[in-house]
Amino acid sequence: MNTLLSIEKRNAVLSRMAELLEQERANLKSINQQDLSNYSGDDLAMEKRLLVDDAKVDAMILSMQQLASQEDPVGVERFHFVHDNGLKITNKTAAFGTIMIIYESRPDVTVEAGGIAFKSGNKILLKGGKESLLSNLKIVSLWHQALDENNISKDWVEYLNYNRAETQAFLENPTQRVDLIVPRGGEQLIAFTKKHATCPVIVSGRGNNFVYVNQEADLKKALDIIINGKTTNIGVCNALDKVLIDTKLPNWESFAKQLVTELQKYKVEVLGDTAFANATQVSAITNEEIWYEEFLNYKIVIGIVNSDEEAIAKINKYCGGHSASIITQNDAVAQGFMEQVDCAAVYQNASTRFTDGGQFGLGGELAISTDKLHQRGPIGLQHLVTNKWYIYGEGQIR
Repeated sequence: MNTLLSIEKRNAVLSRMAELLEQERANLKSINQQDLSNYSGDDLAMEKRLLVDDAKVDAMILSMQQLASQEDPVGVERFHFVHDNGLKITNKTAAFGTIMIIYESRPDVTVEAGGIAFKSGNKILLKGGKESLLSNLKIVSLWHQALDENNISKDWVEYLNYNRAETQAFLENPTQRVDLIVPRGGEQLIAFTKKHATCPVIVSGRGNNFVYVNQEADLKKALDIIINGKTTNIGVCNALDKVLIDTKLPNWESFAKQLVTELQKYKVEVLGDTAFANATQVSAITNEEIWYEEFLNYKIVIGIVNSDEEAIAKINKYCGGHSASIITQNDAVAQGFMEQVDCAAVYQNASTRFTDGGQFGLGGELAISTDKLHQRGPIGLQHLVTNKWYIYGEGQIR
């Protein structure tokens, strides 16, 4: 078990990390260009996540500064009880110990997720993808410099430069204690981690988010929200993949045609169920299984439903449990939808792109969990803790 670092030491490392990222900005960007030129794949979403530009460096620096200024999440009292016999019983938040983060193509995870896990008192094991190796190693060298300058062992942040077989062997039989694993990436990575891990895994990252346009929708809002959800960043788990339209929406066919026209301006491939395809002349889907798919691409599927109940049932059957939004001016209908849809985040009249720790006021996130244990949705600093009971007695026996 690692001895918990004082909050002053943890904050000093984070603050120093922010300064080093600024100092090494140019170097980091040029090393990242090598990773980009080495990348031979054709996965557009992965390539976008791999890029480190000034905006990404700014975001990394900001996350370090914000983390350094946040309250210590460890040692917070959550429950207090004095027994009839005088025992004082307290429950407090506690660090997990060692957290392993497995991720693909996102050098910013090496900073941001690592920072959240470190601030919450944990040793960090980072297992990044081969496509971002040079960028990751550069960032880890900055972590080590920040730790070293504060007289803290470099072991607090460790990079595991493993191939797939070595990663599998480590998951099945870790050579050191691991208390929690967080996979950040596509469904294959998550399935691989869950299959082989011998400790708890937080499932994160699968989207397949829905927008439902109810019969009382404001159509301008609906259009803006769908375009925003689908086109602003295709490579993220809060992007939009599916739209359902209520047949009771007045002139739904003309809205459908307008929606297709707008999406095609952004080069989005639009597919529809039979009713939608007939109304708009887009290609019809050939397999119902597509409703389960997360695209991470300029692609969307739009379908028609005859009631709110049908929309809710369809979302609960196919969505990834991440985010769903209803567009309606009827607050009672919205509330019913939000209570019955089984997602981590449910919206009325807003884009699913807001499901994000920073946007939710958490100051960043380690992951967005679609599990219901132990925390659902964005996992911020204050959630990346377990708990521990402290009992103070004076010789009581039971």
